[in-house]
Amino acid sequence: MPSRPPETPQFPPSPRHRNLVPLLWAIGAGAVALLVWLVFFFHPLPPRTLSLACGPDGSSYQVFGKRYQTQLAKQGVRLTLIATTGTEANLELLRNGKADAGFVDGGIAEETDEAGLLSLGTIAYEPLWFFTRHVATDRGLAALRGKRVSVGPVGSESRALMQALLKRNAMDLTSFQLLTLTPEDSASELLAGHIDGVVLVNSYASPLVRQLVKTPGIDVASFSRADAYTALFPSLTKRIFPAGVADLDRDVPPRDVTLLATKTSLIVRGTLHPALQYMLLETIAQLHARSGIFQKAGEFPGAEAQEIPLSPEARHYYKSGRPFLQQYMPFWLAALVEQFLVLLIPVIGLTYPLVKSLMAIYGWGMQRRIFVLYGELHYLETQLDKAEGKSTPELKARLKDIEERAHRIKVPAKFVPMLYSLKDSLKGVRARIEA
Repeated sequence: MPSRPPETPQFPPSPRHRNLVPLLWAIGAGAVALLVWLVFFFHPLPPRTLSLACGPDGSSYQVFGKRYQTQLAKQGVRLTLIATTGTEANLELLRNGKADAGFVDGGIAEETDEAGLLSLGTIAYEPLWFFTRHVATDRGLAALRGKRVSVGPVGSESRALMQALLKRNAMDLTSFQLLTLTPEDSASELLAGHIDGVVLVNSYASPLVRQLVKTPGIDVASFSRADAYTALFPSLTKRIFPAGVADLDRDVPPRDVTLLATKTSLIVRGTLHPALQYMLLETIAQLHARSGIFQKAGEFPGAEAQEIPLSPEARHYYKSGRPFLQQYMPFWLAALVEQFLVLLIPVIGLTYPLVKSLMAIYGWGMQRRIFVLYGELHYLETQLDKAEGKSTPELKARLKDIEERAHRIKVPAKFVPMLYSLKDSLKGVRARIEA
């Protein structure tokens, strides 16, 4: 039978080596504790609740907000909708920390005032609608002079935009009988014939807009000088509401209507957790990427900063998509793992040199124990040479002491050859003395 190869001898760890193991475990536990502390101190777990400043009842912002609620609930996040009068009120809530996110139309915010806010990109067009009970004309704003017109409550985007447009036309809000009704009340009053016109900044997704567009006797005014307005107001774009698009059978509207539109951005506070920002970005990508009357498929969401700059998470999302871990894990777990990985590198950078230094000190200590015995053995040989090879009881006693200490030394396998070399040297000196 073939002989079995000899087994590799296993050397028991030395007592000092065993004492070093708990120290290394303690260092490892300390490194993990430091990592956990850094994660939770500098990057707490993302919250499970979120507040969104949207708009008044009947607005497209309310429609968007309810869709966001449904989508985020699937991810375990509860979204609270805050009804407001519009963009300016949304900005105020964001500035004061009373909302985590909010819809804001372009041209309303001032870049110098929004240092603590960030944009997640543009999500939709918000056309400016002029609904009137009279025959629609192409006179635009001039058609409303002297009429009873509701431009929306204070803080609404329709009122703010109207003020800017009227100023360019050498007009102001006193040019007609001003009413500050909510979108729902404005529509009701217009349908009842109590007012002459309604100004709304709203998406076609709004039920109120769809209702007014399809109601017989309600017309939509067209902007014949839309190109001039878009040149004067960079935040505005020209959109065409095609003839018959609302109702082909009844040919509503009966002609192409030229509208002015602003782009809506989703704005968040700069302190909003990155994981929630990515969740919102994924939500708007799912809900706003479809084609519509005023937009092409994939046009929204857009990596477009209007007055407020894009957040770093938004720039990363539009360039590379959702983070890898968030595609396969719950958002809170993915956020935790990502933070651990980010902080793991500096912790390892601190721990590795420390452990390496401790191992070097330990190795130096092991070698020193053997070198001390070598030094004593060398001194013993020097004394033996001086005695011209004649042993004495003192030399024999000293040699015996060195031998006993050498046999008591326990070292790791790395230092066993050095120890065996010492023992061979001891045998040589023993042979000289016994000779």
